[in-house]
Amino acid sequence: MKKAIFKTAIATAFAAATTVSMAADTQFISIGTGGVTGVYYPAGGSICRMINKDRKEHGIRCSVESTGGSGYNVNSIRAGELEFGVAQSDVQAAAIAGKGQFEGNPFPELRSVFSLHPEPIHLMARADSGIKSFDDLKGKRVNIGNPGSGNRSMMELLMSEKGWTTEDFAFAAELKSSEMSQALCDDKFDVTIFVAGLPNGSAQEATTTCDVRMIPLTDDASLSVQKKHSEFSQAVIPGGMYNGNPNDVVTFGPKATIVTSSNVSDEVVYQMTKAVFENFDSFKRLHPAFAPLQPVEMVHSSLVAPLHPGAEKYYREQGLLK
Repeated sequence: MKKAIFKTAIATAFAAATTVSMAADTQFISIGTGGVTGVYYPAGGSICRMINKDRKEHGIRCSVESTGGSGYNVNSIRAGELEFGVAQSDVQAAAIAGKGQFEGNPFPELRSVFSLHPEPIHLMARADSGIKSFDDLKGKRVNIGNPGSGNRSMMELLMSEKGWTTEDFAFAAELKSSEMSQALCDDKFDVTIFVAGLPNGSAQEATTTCDVRMIPLTDDASLSVQKKHSEFSQAVIPGGMYNGNPNDVVTFGPKATIVTSSNVSDEVVYQMTKAVFENFDSFKRLHPAFAPLQPVEMVHSSLVAPLHPGAEKYYREQGLLK
């Protein structure tokens, strides 16, 4: 009896030691995304699932986090609180240069992994607001986006081009993308900015809940911003994509990119890149915004920050870089 108990104790201790050893060998990483109704969150979740599928081979375990968006992700990567994040191309440019929300605090260690989908600006206004162009926002109730988000960064850039401050609005709300659609339909403000892939849940929610119009961005300030900033390109929200908006809406926007830091190991970045590109067809089916993605464009197009060496190694092995 004592021998049986002794053997059981040894087996239990061995199993516990093995578990501790495996845990010690596992490297945990996190991907910062955005609101759960946007495109960033499912993208991050899909990438983590692809990484975790082979975690017994590489020892990396990935988790996805819903965050305040691009600026938050970049700052959290800088602080070492996140290993990866999704960030708009304009937010990356500002971070590297130390401008805008990163004024005087540049982040030269920011690195690209691969680009994702275009993110047209959705300027969504209540139909009863009388807003037909960006110029009409003066004197209105405007949701400028939460601090640290790509929405806020984009709105501040457009406001700067117009010479506006928040004093030019009746008031300025600071709601996250996940909160703005309901608030718009509840008449909490007249118009909101949302920078996101096509289509996206927040815009669909707003246009099916109440009478909302997508406002074209063809005004002088919008055209000037595009001319000054190569990280932006013109885009079209197709007519009929959103309820109550039957005509094409000309707008512009940045591109989303998976970013990291030069401080994250080459092996971790290599394994993440490999996981996505070796499950590429599954990744494209995740969201309509990903359907047009092509590997060559993801490696060469709209990458603002330099490529991380870990990603570069994989692309060279696959012939995507020479």
